Amino acid sequence: MRKVYLMTPGPTPVPDRVRRVESQEIIHHRTKEHSAIFGRVSENLRPIFKTENPVLTFTSSGTGAMEGAVANMLSAGDKALVPIAGKFSERWAEICKAYGVKVIPVEVEWGNIAEPPVVKEYLDKDPDIKALLVPLCETSTGTIFPIQEYGEIVREKAGTILVVDAISGLGACDIRNDEWGVDICVSGSQKGLMLPPGLAFASVSNKAWEFAEQSNLPKYYFDWKKARKSWEKADTPYTPAVSLILALDESLKMLNEEGIDKVLARHSMLADATRTAAGALELELLSKYPANSVTAIRVPDGIDGIELKNTLDKKYGVKVAGGQAHLKGKIFRIAHLGYMDKFDVITAISAVELTLKNLGYPVELGNGVRAMEEMFLK
Repeated sequence: MRKVYLMTPGPTPVPDRVRRVESQEIIHHRTKEHSAIFGRVSENLRPIFKTENPVLTFTSSGTGAMEGAVANMLSAGDKALVPIAGKFSERWAEICKAYGVKVIPVEVEWGNIAEPPVVKEYLDKDPDIKALLVPLCETSTGTIFPIQEYGEIVREKAGTILVVDAISGLGACDIRNDEWGVDICVSGSQKGLMLPPGLAFASVSNKAWEFAEQSNLPKYYFDWKKARKSWEKADTPYTPAVSLILALDESLKMLNEEGIDKVLARHSMLADATRTAAGALELELLSKYPANSVTAIRVPDGIDGIELKNTLDKKYGVKVAGGQAHLKGKIFRIAHLGYMDKFDVITAISAVELTLKNLGYPVELGNGVRAMEEMFLK
């Protein structure tokens, strides 16, 4: 028998009580019963997003909400400022290009951020830029972006909105959408919300709704004005993923029972412990601004990164994520996201120690785990 430990930044583990709810008998979505649940879910999402704005729910992956943000807020020929700092910030640029939106890229070394003064300089120089599209956590590098500072810059610009991809960050990395001036925040179900893939979300500010009135890009399924009209009646314009909505109702209960600030503190603790363990094993982090949802660690010299990931999986049952694009085989990423606690990250680091030893790296077994445990005792 081999037990599998899912330590990837999505999908993440699903709690037993959430899986039990999802397995219940299906209900019809055009009923008072479903409307009551959907209305409750819509309200309970707000404290997770830290917003009083509507939080729309879609049946799709998080990328659907990213595409919807572009299609509903911009028009062909509009300009969007996009820091390119990893695989998922690249996605913002790819979506814009698909819709005829002109991308103004800010090239950033992977593992770093677009510094706020640089962003401000771009926006000051070109007042025709309609949107700043950024990640909260760039999942491919484990990097947290300075959303609060971006919000301060964009808040003063009536012709620009701040759009944030919080797909891997929501529920792990703090984002205060209303307080920080975030106009659109998108996320997905399979990460901090502790669900299987299949739902996407978007909180939308009043300023963003004004942009929606001017957008001329094509949209049908992801028509946010249509979605908002249904949302106001605790409904969806098209058939939702009913079982996932039921499961979401339960996962939000869990998050709100713990309290969002305590959830964020738990993620911060697990991230600190993982980074502490990496340091104790003399492993180097990729990110200059590490996020609390996932830690990206450089593969040591002389070690095959693909073999490291495969050994963790096949020999020890610990599933981590590898690097993407030019980082393939050069980093591995350990998530501490969603339904995870101290012993999940202890298990992951223990498996990393054993794997490195198997591959001939001169690691002292127990150093990483010991550093974690000492931190937890404090």
